[in-house]
Amino acid sequence: MVSAGTLIGPMIRRLLVANRGEIARRILRTCRLMAIETVAVFSDPDGAEPHVSEADHSVNLPGATAPETYLDIDAVLAAAKQSGADGIHPGYGFLAENAEFARRVIEEGITWVGPTPESIEVMGSKLRSKEVVDRVGVPILPALDLTGMTAGEAEAAADDLGYPVLVKASAGGGGKGMRIVADPADLLGSVAAARREAASSFGDDTVFLEKYLKAPRHVEIQVLGDHQGRIISLFERDCSIQRRHQKIIEESPSPAVDGALREIMGSTAVAAASAVGYVGAGTVEFLLQDERFFFLEMNTRLQVEHPVTEMTTGLDLVQLQIEIAGGAPIEVTPQVSGHAIEARLYAEDPRSGFLPATGKIHAFAFPVMTGLRVDSGVEAGSFVTVFYDPMMAKVIAHAPTRDQAADTLARSLREAKIHGPTTNRDLLVRILEHEEFRAGQADTHFLERHDPSELGRPLVDAEGERLSAVAAALADQAHERARSRVLATIPSGWRNLAGHVQERGYRGEHGVHQIGYSMSESPTVDGLGAIELTTCTPELVEIGVNGVEHSFRVARYGEVRHLDSDLGPARLEIIPRYPDTGRPEAPGSLHAPMPGRVTRVEVEPGDRVQTGQALLVMEAMKMEHTLRAPHAGTITEVDCRPGDQVEAGAVLVVVAETAASTPG
Repeated sequence: MVSAGTLIGPMIRRLLVANRGEIARRILRTCRLMAIETVAVFSDPDGAEPHVSEADHSVNLPGATAPETYLDIDAVLAAAKQSGADGIHPGYGFLAENAEFARRVIEEGITWVGPTPESIEVMGSKLRSKEVVDRVGVPILPALDLTGMTAGEAEAAADDLGYPVLVKASAGGGGKGMRIVADPADLLGSVAAARREAASSFGDDTVFLEKYLKAPRHVEIQVLGDHQGRIISLFERDCSIQRRHQKIIEESPSPAVDGALREIMGSTAVAAASAVGYVGAGTVEFLLQDERFFFLEMNTRLQVEHPVTEMTTGLDLVQLQIEIAGGAPIEVTPQVSGHAIEARLYAEDPRSGFLPATGKIHAFAFPVMTGLRVDSGVEAGSFVTVFYDPMMAKVIAHAPTRDQAADTLARSLREAKIHGPTTNRDLLVRILEHEEFRAGQADTHFLERHDPSELGRPLVDAEGERLSAVAAALADQAHERARSRVLATIPSGWRNLAGHVQERGYRGEHGVHQIGYSMSESPTVDGLGAIELTTCTPELVEIGVNGVEHSFRVARYGEVRHLDSDLGPARLEIIPRYPDTGRPEAPGSLHAPMPGRVTRVEVEPGDRVQTGQALLVMEAMKMEHTLRAPHAGTITEVDCRPGDQVEAGAVLVVVAETAASTPG
């Protein structure tokens, strides 16, 4: 690192972090080490989130949605003035790559921790950035701007490039405003959807077409530049495993890059950054295929995956950003040590098209392991809402070898206590343990070759889930006995009649488990026979089955039970003995697959629709989801309007199925 004595500008005394969640906490952590006071900003839903309490000062941005809070330049600048901040760090996302925001910060006399507004402006446009780096010899893929084109001209442009093509938003990143088009019939619909998503996420609906590579790897170079004109490479990260064009596993170094290629890609990235006089931390992204690489884009900010670079180089990139913003020259000579892998833990369901999930996080804890780092935006008691990205944490492992890092990361995820919304934890573990990943052969189409529904299946198998249900039944019995005011000293589950069978029902990922058990001197469970019950408390059940002992930690939240054991984490719901039948639902009812906002409704009662026809579009966490007709039929009900905020499971449309014609 550089020392304070080398600074040529004022050192920041009080830094406002114009962000939330994990990256806000990450920046606050470095500021504490540097003895810099911090200011957090927060929306109304985020008032109780960790980044607020961890900052020295905090300012509310009234409202809930991103546009009225974290994306509101005037509101953020007002918070900086109110709190007396003399520096602003934008993190990533939101205003991090907004040139106007950077310009306004500088005009207010506040130190901007980031590149110049001009660099952000040039590199923020994927189209313009391609032109700039092409002039300095950086290889690029063919691309065509769709601005001002008619439908026919857009179709002709795609034909010229050759299918498949990629529709991409010129602004922003994170996979938003991006569509792969293999069939010419889908082009115009994909362009329209990409425009809407880009406008919603970045306030800019400019999209373009790019030639689509069939089996590339995503390899990016971390660069660092100072005000004295020095720009260096901090080596590469491989981010090939992605869902919806958004990275979920990142690592450094890349298993596909040797020393010679590393040198070439690093110098090319430096040339690209030099073309705009880059200052601060940035990332030049490439697509690598058959030992040829092509410029993808440059992210003019800190990347989500920066920890793998930090763990392999020993550098604190946030500290370097702050020091460079104060005028310090770069005085580091980076070296790579070992291997680091990062997994992004999201509140989403890989088996349902990666639909985001929401809700309260009841428990959130990872095992303490050598080389393990957890950068989280949440903790027990936090809420995942519909307003922001569903990433809960980044889990990173560093070890001498790639296999050791993968082993540590997979084990930490398996053993983590995560109680609350559905997550992609199971998918991450199976990717890390997959033979193709272990062989270093994964490319950006990994999740197209390997079904996310299969990779995302529960880590606990059907037999393990049934045994977890047995433990839940015993723990619930103990819980009821502990709360009983009558005969509370009688051991849990005992009856006057020896061998009396009790029953409890639970529903899990593998189906329904009806557990019949008796608490005699030799406890028995239907289907398992005699078991050895070592411990039976409301929170801990230890049982032996066929000579093998298992220990279950049990947590209860209303009707939901979470059990953590060596068999894998299990989530079970109590099946009520007397279920409420309620009013029967109309056949053909289609439900909201996630909580979110209805943006478009394409049908009305009386319309006839075909299988797969788009009925309505929802938006949640800046991503669009189209609800389609599961069968041909007639729309009998439409229970929503554009702008409605709906809960997951709400009936939105009813499609009465068309009866099959009878042969004459």
